[in-house]
Amino acid sequence: MNKIWAARLPASSRGLAHRLHWCARGLAVAVLSQIGSLVLFTAMAVTLASLVVGVGFLVLPVVMIAVRGLANFHRRTAEEWSGVPIETPYRPTDSNDPYDTAGSVTHCRQLLSDPATWRDFLWTLLDTPVGLVLGLLPASFVAYGLNGMFVTPLLWESMGPHWGFGAIWFITDQTEANLAIPQGMLFVVLGLLISPSLARLHIRFNRLLLSPTRNARLTLRVERLTETRSETVESQAAELRRIERDLHDGAQARLVSLGMSLGLADTLLESNPAMVRKLLADAVESSSQALTELRDLVRGIHPPVLAERGLDGAVRALAVSLAVPVEVQIDLPSRPQLPVESAVYFVIAEALTNITKHSGAGRASVRLWYAGGKLRAQVGDDGRGGADAEGGSGLRGLQRRLAAFDGELGISSPTGGPTLVTMELPCAL
Repeated sequence: MNKIWAARLPASSRGLAHRLHWCARGLAVAVLSQIGSLVLFTAMAVTLASLVVGVGFLVLPVVMIAVRGLANFHRRTAEEWSGVPIETPYRPTDSNDPYDTAGSVTHCRQLLSDPATWRDFLWTLLDTPVGLVLGLLPASFVAYGLNGMFVTPLLWESMGPHWGFGAIWFITDQTEANLAIPQGMLFVVLGLLISPSLARLHIRFNRLLLSPTRNARLTLRVERLTETRSETVESQAAELRRIERDLHDGAQARLVSLGMSLGLADTLLESNPAMVRKLLADAVESSSQALTELRDLVRGIHPPVLAERGLDGAVRALAVSLAVPVEVQIDLPSRPQLPVESAVYFVIAEALTNITKHSGAGRASVRLWYAGGKLRAQVGDDGRGGADAEGGSGLRGLQRRLAAFDGELGISSPTGGPTLVTMELPCAL
């Protein structure tokens, strides 16, 4: 609704609203820098000092949850406000429970050995003056200018001769008071002009201290690759077990039955021709079923439609075959590598299967596009929601499949819906 309202405004009004919005954001930054950063810096300093007497080991994890929560809020707003992503630099810890007394000493050691903890400490100290100045300056200029435009010309007499708030000269008459009007306009325009730039300057300051250092980024990358390698090995082992189970319980069993039927038919060929004909009919049926199961198994490894039509055609064919209406939007300039193509197809297929089996949705959607060196996809539905990767819904398996390609899977599924599964894989087309 706000976007529609803004679109109807003249360009000048939209520009004014945009800059006033940045002024409001600056005020929020100034308030957070004082209430948040200053309070948390004080709490963190006191907590570090109390480590000597042992009390800090119980308090530090709780304080760090608050510090990291505020830092993560600034990381999110940096991307939302100006499109500047700030990566999370924290190392994983053995315990995320701040009330885990038994593991508090180990937890504190892990927190204190993380360079991001000390960079957060420095950030809370520096953000107190930096956030106050950069956030408050544009709004102060606007307030000072508005006072000069409306308050000083009307109320200067009630104040008597003085250095007027809204003027930089000694006011003794109405003419001098009226001169505050153009001065006030100048300050209002100046405050509005500098508000986006100062807000972005504060975002760059946050990125300087809140983003991981080169060594931290390398460490996190190694940990990520170690984790994904383990998940890839586990995923491939599970896939091999599935193929072996399908062969053993399906095609292999039918082929064994086929051999037995043909052997028995050979034995009864002269003595019981009617039984031989029945056994041959059963053998034909078993061979047909075995062939169907082998084809299904091959499709589970690499679907022929994917090789023939590419990811675009395969996803559209998959959407048409579902009972739930699926809206498909695909914008791919060319085909990705075959392994990436296969992984994305199976993740989309599994997500759509979950929709038909578990969501109770009336409609679903698939969006697939390429941007920023990454293949991105979204699968959504209007069902009951409540999907959870930790709840045994198969989503964890999809995460492991994407992890093999350094990809990520995100799930938004509040109770009552809607559900949105988002995936992205770095790749070249």
